[in-house]
Amino acid sequence: MKKLMGICVFCGSSEGSDPAYLQAANTLGRLIGESGSRLIYGGASIGLMGEVARSALAAGGEVVGVIPQFLRAREIELASLTELVVTPDMHERKNRMHSLADAFVVLPGGLGTLEEVLEAMTWAQLGLHKKPVVFVNTKGFWDPLFATFNRVGSHNFARYGLHELYSIVSRPEDVLPAIMNAQNQAAE
Repeated sequence: MKKLMGICVFCGSSEGSDPAYLQAANTLGRLIGESGSRLIYGGASIGLMGEVARSALAAGGEVVGVIPQFLRAREIELASLTELVVTPDMHERKNRMHSLADAFVVLPGGLGTLEEVLEAMTWAQLGLHKKPVVFVNTKGFWDPLFATFNRVGSHNFARYGLHELYSIVSRPEDVLPAIMNAQNQAAE
C-alpha cells in the first residue's frame, strides 16, 4: 500500500447546519493522522477546517495550513500546526495546496470549497494532474452538485464523462480506500 505524502482537504470555515458535518471532519482528520499521511488544508482554526486539523494533530499526524495573509485575522490560523504557509493571495494559496497534495478530499463547504475543488477537477480534465478527488457526501450534501455535473455531461459540455474526475463516498472511513483505488487505476 503506497504511503500518501499529502491529502488536501477542502471544506468550510463554518461548521454548517448539521452536527454530522463536524463529525465527518473530525473522523476524517483522525483517519488521516492515524494513516501517517500529511493533511494539507486552508490553515484556519474555525469551522470544519479547524476540526479536521485538530483531529489530525490529535491522532499524531502532520498538518500543513496554507492561508493568505489577508485571511489570517478573519479565519484565525491554528497555532499548533506542524507548518503554516502564508501566501500573498488566494491564487498562490491554491497553487501551494495543489503542489503539496497527492489527493484532494472534499467535505461540505461553501463557495470557496466549490471554487477549490472545481479548479482541481478542471486541471484533471485538462490533463495537468492525475490526483484523486474524493467527495465525502455527508447526508447527501453534494447531491445537487452531482446533478449539475450530470447535466454538464448530458448536454455535451464535457469531452468525456465527468465521473472519471472524482469519486464519491458517504463516510469518511471510505476516503483512504477510495484514494488508493483511484491511484491504482491511474497507475494502470
